[in-house]
Amino acid sequence: MGNGILTPAAVLVLWTIVMLFWVGATRLPALKSVGIDMSKAVGGRGADLEGVLPARVNWKSHNYTHLVEQPTIFYATVAILAIAGASTPLNVALAWAYVGLRILHSLVQATVNRIAFRFPTFALSSLTLLALAVNALRATL
Repeated sequence: MGNGILTPAAVLVLWTIVMLFWVGATRLPALKSVGIDMSKAVGGRGADLEGVLPARVNWKSHNYTHLVEQPTIFYATVAILAIAGASTPLNVALAWAYVGLRILHSLVQATVNRIAFRFPTFALSSLTLLALAVNALRATL
């Protein structure tokens, strides 16, 4: 089994956790600043905070949500490639490219959130994931 292809996936897992902590580090003080007492708050979802907290605070949460959406396909694809013994230099490079693009996407979305910068990184990461998925299919046929 090729562990080289698993390393980028592990890095993306850790990056997702970094984003989770970034959400907490920005959201908790923002909740206090708008008068929400966490000791008395009941239930609710992150979406309930839209329009309540500043957009710049919510951007981190939006990105965290994105990191638990499409990357799940990446994790499955990487697992397929590893199990199929297809941890080739090309697939490892594509996996690293995907992770790098997702981290860049996170940084853009969490800070400036300009769609003109964000969309190209998302599109390139999606095309990279497509290439990995096609390679995973080929490796299993």
